[in-house]
This record gives sequence, structure tokens and C-alpha cells, in this order.
Amino acid sequence: MDPLRIAIACVPLAAYMLLLGVVNLRRRPLVTSGGADLATLGAALTGFVFVGPIELFRPDTLAAELGNFVWLFWLVFYWLSLALIVLVLRPRLVVYNASIDELRPAVAEAVSQVDPTARWAGDSVSLPKLGVQLHLEGFGVMRNSSLVSSGGEQNIEGWRKLRRAVERSVATLHVRPNPRSISFFLLCTALLSISLFSLMGDPLEVAKAWQEIFAF
Repeated sequence: MDPLRIAIACVPLAAYMLLLGVVNLRRRPLVTSGGADLATLGAALTGFVFVGPIELFRPDTLAAELGNFVWLFWLVFYWLSLALIVLVLRPRLVVYNASIDELRPAVAEAVSQVDPTARWAGDSVSLPKLGVQLHLEGFGVMRNSSLVSSGGEQNIEGWRKLRRAVERSVATLHVRPNPRSISFFLLCTALLSISLFSLMGDPLEVAKAWQEIFAF
């Protein structure tokens, strides 16, 4: 792979690693939706998709018709596909930098605020007033947790109310920075270094690749 394509693949992923490092260095957890979490990961992988499947499987007839605009066509197709996946995902909340034991009291407080009739069974809870059923899942390696929908029928507006309540409860939590944040910063530095040294090592190859990809 030429230096330009290496940089295209690595730089978005490096930015994602930097974001994860900053989030896991915080002393307060971060609450986000499952859709936003997946969309961010999809954006980070855009470079790999660009230099990988898009280039490998692009139809020659389409490339002949559109020229190098075919790259834009396939990127838009990828982003639209990603958006469709995000829209059809089952509701989920992701909480970064909080173990399930740290998160459980905050979730219990939020649930009691939005639906006093909620019923718990272990790490599962049903909120009949909101039309929401969920269970807690922990990802111990990363010290992240998720509130995952259970069952097919879910009230989206109920999930929005629950998210606001969880954000208020989690805002009062103070946690220690995740030691694994250092790993994300190191990965970010490594990816950026690979990209930079690749670009600086062979400027002629970079110029040639630029003409191949972006010369319209």
C-alpha cells in the first residue's frame, strides 16, 4: 500500500483512539446512545473502507462513467448504509468509564425517577410506564457498561426520557481515570507516526497516489 493510502486509513482511526483516550481519562462517565457509538466507530473506519473494500470492489463500468468521482459515490453509499444501520438498531445506552457495579446505583436512581412502578429482576428492569425493558451489560476489559433493550417492543420516547434521567444521575458519579486510556493515546501516536513517516518517506509516491485518487 502506498503512503497516501496508509495515511487515509490510519488518520481517522488515530482520531478515534484519541477520543477514546480522552473519554476514559475523565473522572466522570460519559453517556451516549448506541447509535452514536456505532456511528463514531463507522466514521473511524472510513479510511480503511476507502482504501479497502471500496477500491477493491468498485465496478469498472461505474468508474469509467464517473471517473474519480466514483470515490465520492461509494463513500456516500457507505455513510448512508451506516446511517440506516444506526436507525434500525435496537435502543441502547453506552456509558464509558464506569463499571457495572459503579453504574447500577445511578441507573436505579434514574429508573425510580422516571417510573416508580419499575420492576427489577437481577440486572434486568421493566419500566411499564415508559414502555421500556432493558438489562445491564458490563464490558470489564474496557470498564464500560451498557443499558441494552430487552424484548421487541420498545418506546423510543421512553428511552429518551430514560437517557436524560441516566445522564443526570451519572453526572454525580466520580470515578478514577481508566488506566487503559494510556493504551489509546499510544495507539493514536503510533498510527499518526506511521502516517507521517510514510508521507515524508516517499513524496513522489504520494503525489502519484494523489493523482490516481483525487485528480478529477
